Formats: sequence, structure tokens, C-alpha cells
Amino acid sequence: MAIADAAALAAPLEDGDVRLELLADHHIEPLRMACSRDADIWDIYPVSWAGVHFDEALAQTERFHGSRGWVRFAVLHRGAVVGMTNFIDPDVNNGSLEIGGTYIEPSVRGSGFNGAMKRLMIDRAFACGFTRIEIRVDTRNSRSMAAVLKLGATHEGTLRRNRITWTGYVRDTAIFGLLKDEWR
Repeated sequence: MAIADAAALAAPLEDGDVRLELLADHHIEPLRMACSRDADIWDIYPVSWAGVHFDEALAQTERFHGSRGWVRFAVLHRGAVVGMTNFIDPDVNNGSLEIGGTYIEPSVRGSGFNGAMKRLMIDRAFACGFTRIEIRVDTRNSRSMAAVLKLGATHEGTLRRNRITWTGYVRDTAIFGLLKDEWR
């Protein structure tokens, strides 16, 4: 079995108005602004990126996730930063990775933008030799769970009370999986 190519995940992705670029210093302030455009959404995220929490959230991801091989993207709509997303823990030996840590601001929600972004990421992961993609969602986030199912992923189960969020809430996490031979 061929080993997947994690380095190739980092190339920019683009389709029409949707572009994903490796998160860089010049994206930080526009990302801060994008994250501030929906202060209420952060209550159902493990970590808040809104307001005074932004700098610490960024530092945590750089310290922890950077050392674990995350591929972190700024998400752009027509050249403006509207969010972030990640390839998480690409396991080249087993051909699996997770897509997550995704936030997009309200201006692009419900427009097909998220689906286009996820399709780009899924296509890239499978083209790089990965054969399994996981997506994990707080069960309170019904909008995200519906979007993942719409992509064709299978709800494989729910981890009960598995994560304490920044608010102290102990969440349940729905696990979705998508296999290469199930895609399109």
C-alpha cells in the first residue's frame, strides 16, 4: 500500500470565489476580524477565537497543533479572509486525516461556500493518497452536522461527554467518516 503524501496537502486550493492558503502572518488581523463577526457561535466551539480570546487561541494552535503536523489554512472569499480550516493529524501510514477546526463568518454561510471549501479539501486529501477522512462536530451544532451529511459522510458514532469546552460545557462529539471509494 502506498504511503500518503502529507506535504502535498499544503498547496493552495481554489475554486471560483473560494481560496484556501496556508495561514500566514498577513492573515492574522483579517482572521481576527472575521472571528469577531459572530461572537455567539464560539459557545459551541472547544476554544473561543472571539475578542480577547483570539491571541491565546492562536498561540495555543501554534504551540500544540503546529508540532502535530496540522495543515492550517486561512479561508478567503474573493480575496478577503472569512475564516479558517485545517487538515488535522495526517497519518500517512494509515492514510487517514481529519478536517476540522473550521470557522467561516456569517457572510458566506448558507451560500454553498462551505460545501465548495470542503469539496476542495476532500479532493486534495484523496489525491494525496489518503483514503479516510474524519470530521468531528459538537452535537449542538446541527447546521454543521447537516452540512457534513450533505457531503456524503457517514455518521459513525458519538463520543459522549468527551471534551470540556472553553465555557466549561462537557460536549458530545459526533464522528463522521468518508472513505475514498465512497466519494462521488
